[in-house]
Amino acid sequence: MPKKDKLPPYVIHPSTALISKGFDPSLSVGSARPAVFRSSTYVFSSPEKAKEAFEVALGKREPSPDTELIYARLSHPNAEILETHLTALEPEAKASAVFNSGMAAISTIFFTFCKPQRNFIYTNPIYGGTHHLISELLTPMQYTGHPVMAGQTEKLQDVIYKTKNLDLIFIETPSNPTLTITDIEAAVEAAQSHPDKPLVVVDNTFMGPTFQHPLEFGADLVVYSATKFLGGFSDLLGGVIIGRSQKHIQQLQGTRAIMGNILQPDECWILDTRLPMVEIRMRSESQNTKLIVEQIKKHPNIIELYHPSLIKDEKQKKIYQKQCNGSGSIFSMRLQGGQKGAFEFLRNLRIIKNAVSLGGMESLCCHPATTTHSEISPERLFELGITDDLVRLSIGIEDHRDLLQDIEQALDY
Repeated sequence: MPKKDKLPPYVIHPSTALISKGFDPSLSVGSARPAVFRSSTYVFSSPEKAKEAFEVALGKREPSPDTELIYARLSHPNAEILETHLTALEPEAKASAVFNSGMAAISTIFFTFCKPQRNFIYTNPIYGGTHHLISELLTPMQYTGHPVMAGQTEKLQDVIYKTKNLDLIFIETPSNPTLTITDIEAAVEAAQSHPDKPLVVVDNTFMGPTFQHPLEFGADLVVYSATKFLGGFSDLLGGVIIGRSQKHIQQLQGTRAIMGNILQPDECWILDTRLPMVEIRMRSESQNTKLIVEQIKKHPNIIELYHPSLIKDEKQKKIYQKQCNGSGSIFSMRLQGGQKGAFEFLRNLRIIKNAVSLGGMESLCCHPATTTHSEISPERLFELGITDDLVRLSIGIEDHRDLLQDIEQALDY
C-alpha cells in the first residue's frame, strides 16, 4: 500500500476545503484544529532562508511552499491558514489577503492599484465609509473618481469607454442601501476593451460568498467586510480581498505590510472558525427575509420595499437572475411620514436592534440618511434614493414569526 504522502491529491469541494485545506496538524503539536500563533517575529532556519523570505516580501521572487515567515506585520500562521480557507469561498480564486477591517481592505485596493492624477469609476450609492474615503482622502490627494448610478449598465459601459487614464472600476452590488444590482459581466467586458485594462473590483459584502460570485463573471478582485456575514456574530472587525491573480494579491500584501493593517492572529483564528457555517447562516437569514417581505409588502405604511426577491424592473430582474443565486437578508423600505415615521418605526421595535452594521446572527435596523450615509448632502442623498423615510434592515437567524410580529407592530405607528 502506498504511503499517505505519496497518494494523489483529492479534488475537494469548497465546503471541505474550508475545514481541511491549508493546515498541517504536525506543525501545531498535533492539534486537530489551528491554534493561535501570537508571535511578533519568527526564527529563520538559515541565513539563506532569511534572504529568500525578504526577497519574496519585496516582490523579487515568487513564494514557495517552504518560504519562511519574517514578522507578523507582513504575515503570520493564522493569516496564512485563513487566507487559504477564504480562497475556497470563490470559484476562480487563486489567493486572498486579510485586513483588520473592511475599510482597511478597500483603502488598500485604492492605494495599490490607483495613482494620483489618474481616474477610477465607482457605482453609487455606495457604503458610507467608501464614500468618505473617496471624498475626504482620495479626492484631495488628486485621485479622480467618476460616479455612475448602480444598475445603469449602458451608462457604466459608456463612462468606462470614454474615461482615459483609467486604473480601476469599483462596483458595489447590490448597492447600499437601495439594493440596486449592477451588471458585473457588462463592466468586465467594457474594462477588457479599454486600452488601460482597468481592474474590476466588486464589493460583495451584501450577497457573498453564498449568493453571488463576481470572479465567475470576470471580476479581478472581490472585497468583503468580514465584520458582516463572514464573521456573522457582530464581535470582530475584519476585511478580506480574494483575487483571480496571485500577483494582484501579492501586490496588496506588499501595501498591507507598509500600512500595517493585517488582521491580528486572534481575529484570524476566530474568523476561521466561522467560515464553515457561513452558507448555513446566510441561507437561514435569507429564507427568514423572504418570508417577512412577502408578508409586509402590502402594509399601508410602506411606500416602497427594496429586496431582490421583489424586483419588478425587467432589466434589474435579468441581471439578478444572471448573477445571483439567492436574494440575501438585507432589505430597505420607505415609510409613510418621512423621517418622523422612520424614527417612530425604529423606536417601536422590540426585538430588532437599532444599530448600524449587518450580516450578524441578530437582526438590526438603521436609518441610513442620518447614520451610515450622513456625511452626504441632503440634496445628493435624495438623488441617490437615500431619503429621510428610508430604513435598512438586516435579518438574522431568529424565528421569522417573532421578527415578523415585531416589524408589523412597529409599522403600526
